Amino acid sequence: MNEAEIATRLADLRERIARAAARAGRQPGEVAIVGVAKRHPAEAIAAAARAGLTDVGESYAQEMAAKMDVLPGAPVAWHFIGRLQRNKVKQVVGRAALVHAVDSIELAREIARRAAERGLVQRILVAVSAAGEAQKTGVDPAAAGALLDEIAGLPALEVQGLMTMPPWPESPEDSRPYFRDLRRIRDDLARPGRPLPHLSMGTTGDLEVAVEEGATLVRVGTALFGPRPGAPA
Repeated sequence: MNEAEIATRLADLRERIARAAARAGRQPGEVAIVGVAKRHPAEAIAAAARAGLTDVGESYAQEMAAKMDVLPGAPVAWHFIGRLQRNKVKQVVGRAALVHAVDSIELAREIARRAAERGLVQRILVAVSAAGEAQKTGVDPAAAGALLDEIAGLPALEVQGLMTMPPWPESPEDSRPYFRDLRRIRDDLARPGRPLPHLSMGTTGDLEVAVEEGATLVRVGTALFGPRPGAPA
């Protein structure tokens, strides 16, 4: 995909977000596009950055590190959005601006240990299971508060909010109850000193619903970069 097409796709995404934000009485600037670049080449990220993309998401630690090394001056914040294995934490801490899917105290402690070793505070999101799907990252909603309380004892971590991945929707509206639940959980758990400003939810197919329900970060791959190389047609 050439640079002009990526720029057009980014503009289209911003328009979709603006329309959805208007319906919800929100400002478009409250929502950031995280361009999911998994398997896409570094050149595509560079082109998107030149078009104004400010946030890039990667799902594999080694792939993120390799692309960051190729694009050392790229004006983007890197997000780690995949399931993070504890033996890969070292590759992510201090390089990712935000780790999206922390769902256990064991993972949180390992991130905090690595961050403390480097003398930094790592920003994270707590992943909440939308529908109890075992194959997806996320703590049970009923246990989210306890996990946040435990993480509060790890000074090398800063919880920025929550994320979720609902079941694959047949239509965008299928995702609404899960997005609404995440916002409700956030509102219930936020408190002075723990505002939880971010909700990471919504992808190419249901981002409008996510924005209407309060998303501040939408993770968009296909609508920006096209189908992933090597993915089934």
